[in-house]
Amino acid sequence: MRSGPAWGLLGVVAFSFTVPLTKYAVAGNGLSPLFIASARAIVATLPAGAALAITRQRLPRGGQWIRLGVVAGGVVAGFPLLTSFALTAASAGHSAVVIALLPAATAVLAVLRGRERPPRAFWFTALAGTVAAIGFAAFRGDGFGGPHWSDLLLLAAVVAAAAGYAEGGLLARELGAWQTISWALVLSAPVMAVLTGISLAQQQPTGAPTQWAAFAYLGVVSMFLGFLPWYRGLAIGPMTQVSQVQLTQPVFTLCWAALLLNEQLTWATAIGAVAVIGCAGSAVRTRLRRPAVSTAIPRDHRQDARRYAVRDSG
Repeated sequence: MRSGPAWGLLGVVAFSFTVPLTKYAVAGNGLSPLFIASARAIVATLPAGAALAITRQRLPRGGQWIRLGVVAGGVVAGFPLLTSFALTAASAGHSAVVIALLPAATAVLAVLRGRERPPRAFWFTALAGTVAAIGFAAFRGDGFGGPHWSDLLLLAAVVAAAAGYAEGGLLARELGAWQTISWALVLSAPVMAVLTGISLAQQQPTGAPTQWAAFAYLGVVSMFLGFLPWYRGLAIGPMTQVSQVQLTQPVFTLCWAALLLNEQLTWATAIGAVAVIGCAGSAVRTRLRRPAVSTAIPRDHRQDARRYAVRDSG
């Protein structure tokens, strides 16, 4: 399968369970947000580190470590921590619609990182998507009461994930898809181990068996396996077209939240979803102009980009 959007869709389906399962894991007297966000990275580091060691992957070079730090800060630490704490107050359905801004945010950062010049219509629709997302967050589906602190965390999570996606997509062309997320996990392991220790000192995890099952999914799939097809799709690209596939994620997430958490699909949620997804979709589609691969990949890494698929298989 060589289609970037097809690989991306596999990753989106895996990620679509993340919000409702995180909400379920922190519900009641379940697992603490800090433990879920940090320990799931430690769980994911085990297979990632083993895969790197068994296949004897070469170490990243020079500035690639700094770029891996951006990936780690965005998708290994930033997004999990911010969403875990936000979901102690926000519903999974509400969170899914706010996070629907992520595809447009990823496209914006991909444009800036790739030094390309999209038309003005792209920036207009991206701004419209931002306004729509903030407006929905302020309304919250149950009356206009102003933004909640959880909405600020969710919007910050969008920025963190977008940075991790954009930089990770470029690195995947040089290092390979699974190698990129694996090195990011290994790089962040010391910090996440300290945070896990702090969470254990504050509160011993005492979740129900089903909550531990949800945590296992977050660690193995959301934090590792889901990134394999997702970064592979972004690497094949074009990155903005693949990010458009993620517009389906809120739809999946809202369905899973209704099935798993018995959350209602209200008219306010539906209208907010249509508004945010519509604006994000317009921004991404405006950007699509068959960009040359060389505009997004440094000159000395173009040969690596042509061979990343082989490295993925190795």
